[in-house]
Amino acid sequence: MAVPASAAPATETYGGWAVESPGPVSTGRPLVRVSRRVPVPGPGELLLRVEACGVCRTDLHLTEGDLTPHRPASIPGHEIVGRVAAVGEGVTRFRTGDRAGGAWLRGTCGTCRYCRAGQENLCPRSLYTGWDADGGFAELALVPEAFAYRLPENQDAALLAPLLCAGIIGYRSLRRSALPRGGRLGLYGFGASAHLAAQVALAEGATVHVLTRSASARDLAMELGASSAGDARDRPPEPLDSAILFAPVGDLVPVALEALDRSGTLAIAGIHLSDIPVLNYQRHLFQERNLRSVTSNTRQDGYDFLALAERIGIRVTVSRYPLSQADRALTDLAADRVNGAAVLVPD
Repeated sequence: MAVPASAAPATETYGGWAVESPGPVSTGRPLVRVSRRVPVPGPGELLLRVEACGVCRTDLHLTEGDLTPHRPASIPGHEIVGRVAAVGEGVTRFRTGDRAGGAWLRGTCGTCRYCRAGQENLCPRSLYTGWDADGGFAELALVPEAFAYRLPENQDAALLAPLLCAGIIGYRSLRRSALPRGGRLGLYGFGASAHLAAQVALAEGATVHVLTRSASARDLAMELGASSAGDARDRPPEPLDSAILFAPVGDLVPVALEALDRSGTLAIAGIHLSDIPVLNYQRHLFQERNLRSVTSNTRQDGYDFLALAERIGIRVTVSRYPLSQADRALTDLAADRVNGAAVLVPD
């Protein structure tokens, strides 16, 4: 259908932040302010006026060059909550003014063996928000309707944003960790994703032990119901049935594996990880311990997690930053100065 003229934003340009020259946020300015022409949504696309956008560690990896850029001067941000400002031809699920969410996964081929098997997160032609197309560190963002989520109309946008990646990937990581009902779970790192995954595990009857270098994160973990909270390299007070490594630190892989009970499973949640040291078979893998990676998520993961989050009344802890301070938000994330999830909101 045609886009009503009244639905389009009144201005011809919009502002945002783009990754110009990837590098350390602590020593340079890889993220720069940009002005872009307002896009017209194509077939099947939504143009969102951004109400909030979470700041994910993947955004930090993209900005610092840990992940090779897929396009020049891309706008990062893939935990997007916004109002539909205009719609492209063929859009049927959303109307102008609706609230919608844009997430990391933004496109798959739909025909490969992985897509046909319900494993679209492994699609070789998958596309990602902020990596293959501009994301939500901006006033406006285009989101494919087929990969958009309908979000509650009456909730704080900043509290919804982290659910769209931190929440979804934490949920998939929890499932990949094969945590048994009433099992013992260890979480290594306790940022945006871990503090949401912990609440799902607790709601399902698990005992949760948190291992992180951040004192404020340890306090938050205990406040949310964890049974213990120690330093990242501490041994948990009991053997673990499952563990999830959220910190992108390969040195912690043998630490977490050694903390597992027989037949326990460690899931690595991040898209990027520093090198893993040499493992000792007897100490780290014998007795049928399992090591698993986590690769993106499926849309079904998103639907399942968002429904579960609403049902259990998940509590989202956020640190808000105005959009004009997106660079500071990334710097604070890199330095572990963010409690919970960092979220950008309009100035």
